[in-house]
Amino acid sequence: MNSTISAYKSALEEELALLEKELQTVGRINPENPNDWEATAEPVTETAEMESVASEITDFEDRSAIEFELEERYNDIKRALSAIEAGTYGVCHVCKGAIEADRLHANPAASTCKAHMG
Repeated sequence: MNSTISAYKSALEEELALLEKELQTVGRINPENPNDWEATAEPVTETAEMESVASEITDFEDRSAIEFELEERYNDIKRALSAIEAGTYGVCHVCKGAIEADRLHANPAASTCKAHMG
């Protein structure tokens, strides 16, 4: 593995560890699918009134949105690390051409070249 790819791998592993910590603050691994995270609700500590119930629902919706974004990035990083192991890192999934170095520098988990950015 060349030093550039090693540097990207290291950066991806560091970000993955941070994302796992962040995901644990808003969710848990789905016991039925270990490749999936799901948002969790804050524990209820007292008898809830209507305002409290509404606040808890809003909090859960916020946690779900955060969990979704974190999980999406988490999965992108896992795919990039798998590509490194498979020897296909830096190859656009659309056109099979090389992903530009500046794109990988900005986003080591990028799976497409600039022409095929989504």
